[in-house]
Amino acid sequence: MLRNFNIPTASIALSGLLLFLYAVLMQSSDYKGSSLDSGGRVVIPAPILLFLYGGDRFFAANMETARLAATGVDFGQADMDYLVRAQAVVSELNPCHEDNYYLANGFLTWGGADQVGSSILKRAASCRFWDEYPAFFYGFNQFFFEKNLEQASLYLEMAARRSSQNAASFRKFAIMIRAEQIEDAELAIKFVESERDKSADAKLKDMLNKRVMRLKGLVLLRDAQRRFELLRGKKLESPEELLEAGLIDTLPDDPLRLGYEFIDHRFVLRQIKFSGAEEE
Repeated sequence: MLRNFNIPTASIALSGLLLFLYAVLMQSSDYKGSSLDSGGRVVIPAPILLFLYGGDRFFAANMETARLAATGVDFGQADMDYLVRAQAVVSELNPCHEDNYYLANGFLTWGGADQVGSSILKRAASCRFWDEYPAFFYGFNQFFFEKNLEQASLYLEMAARRSSQNAASFRKFAIMIRAEQIEDAELAIKFVESERDKSADAKLKDMLNKRVMRLKGLVLLRDAQRRFELLRGKKLESPEELLEAGLIDTLPDDPLRLGYEFIDHRFVLRQIKFSGAEEE
């Protein structure tokens, strides 16, 4: 005769919890086949973090930002994979998080993941209605990376309305963008240098300095292209022509090891492509 087994309530609860966590993990938009990046660091999806921290998304975002800041990064491909996933999770938990949007702009936007960085900034600009900086950063990125002058002007005007000290500068910038009077690479250097000089974080300061060097390499290439086209009276067809003409001795080194691209007769910063990382 079969015996009747009394399954403890705790076992049922535990089984249900495990099934719940597994289902959330598999259905999470941040789950790409593994919760590990290529460097072996765990990136836990936002729904699971929310559950683990008792439903407090602000506390969960704070803890993940602290963990992110404490994690050493060398800014290779594996590190960028980790940063993209981790900072996107924090933004999902709390789009208002100040440290996250600021670090995303410094690390992601200028490190080859501009669409992901801009997505985080756009969320922050919407959430932090009193703060001019995410709107300004997003507007600048729309101008520099996307060449979307309408969106750039819109967010710079938003930043101006929120600012008491920088309103005139933001509006002047928006007007100049609409008039297409800005040499973008030179302006980008000044912008990143300003962010570097203001930063009290040694790691962020070093990373921004590398981005300044990267942008200076872009300026060097574009300047050589202008001289080539003036001398030859024709468009540059390939970067090798600059070397053959003796206008540069070698292609500039990129301290981020991403390099530059020559697209539609124009030098641009090479960007990292992330699956599913399109801007909202």
